[in-house]
Amino acid sequence: MREAGDLNINLPNLQILFVEGVTSQQRALPVGKLDAALLSRLLLLSGWPDPRVVVGPHVGEDAAVIDMGDRYLVAKSDPITFATDEIGWYLVQVNANDLATTGAEPRWLLTTLLLPEHETPPERVEGIMAQIDAACRELHIAIVGGHTEVTHGLERPIVVGHMLGEVAKDSLVTTSGARLGDDLLLAKGIAIEGTSLIAREKAQELRERGYSAEFIARAQGFLYDPGISVLHAARLAAASVEVHAMHDPTEGGLATGLHELAQAAHAGVWIDRAAIPVYPESARLCAEFGLNPLGTIASGALLLALPPGQVPTLLAAYGRAAIPCAVIGHVCEAHEGLRMQSGAVTLDLPRFDQDEVSRLF
Repeated sequence: MREAGDLNINLPNLQILFVEGVTSQQRALPVGKLDAALLSRLLLLSGWPDPRVVVGPHVGEDAAVIDMGDRYLVAKSDPITFATDEIGWYLVQVNANDLATTGAEPRWLLTTLLLPEHETPPERVEGIMAQIDAACRELHIAIVGGHTEVTHGLERPIVVGHMLGEVAKDSLVTTSGARLGDDLLLAKGIAIEGTSLIAREKAQELRERGYSAEFIARAQGFLYDPGISVLHAARLAAASVEVHAMHDPTEGGLATGLHELAQAAHAGVWIDRAAIPVYPESARLCAEFGLNPLGTIASGALLLALPPGQVPTLLAAYGRAAIPCAVIGHVCEAHEGLRMQSGAVTLDLPRFDQDEVSRLF
């Protein structure tokens, strides 16, 4: 019989290695998204092949797409793990965002609520469900099921959404659709969700550091204004121009979102750092806690790839709707890599597999 330290288990396209003398703590993965290489290997384990799966599990794709005959069913699952305040409202928005980037209309939601033992009175559950209900009513989404339990070992609530939507077959947009020569645009700015999270979770510390109540309240309000929803921006883009790709940069920030788009499209990107819009409150809070805005959770921003000739039309449509938008770069050949112009220097675009905000918790 082989010793555990020598055990080498091989699965299809996935190798799990137990190394003698290396503790589980030393091998433990960091908080945040899995490393892209590891995730890519895991996604190869995709179960029974079904020809109706149009878009399956791929790094960078925001949702799955299934052929239902006359239309596509679009499916997404996303958790909320950072926030405790307004966690139910967050849940609906982030899942709806990912469906919106495909051109789909969000329709149905299932929720899984995992709640801390000894810290969950009935009122807390009712409050979370009331937030989910209100957000779904606002977006015309039906709650169709799920699961709720008090779970041993949790320090804070974790909620997971499973959202379904539908899109006409000729209106589907995928992250992998970005094409060579496309301009890359960013609607709104960074880091909206990160700003709200920092201000909500670190409010007392910010007061102790001398921040005014007005500034803290304004930063906390980023959840709603400029807001973490991209549903309106995505709908308007799909209705106005020929969009090749849309992507919702979330955990790991805009930089990681650009990496995901490039990987999905088998392309490279060139980015102008100075063109990326960063809200003043976001820049100030990131600087206060030593965080890089490019790697700070970025829900509320929408990344788009479209032909240069379509850009003026989209900018005009966004201007009429008072949605800020900037051209931040372009799609290039894969062999050119992911590069960012910063002043007089061109650098490799950074990647943040661990979101910057996670360092505060």
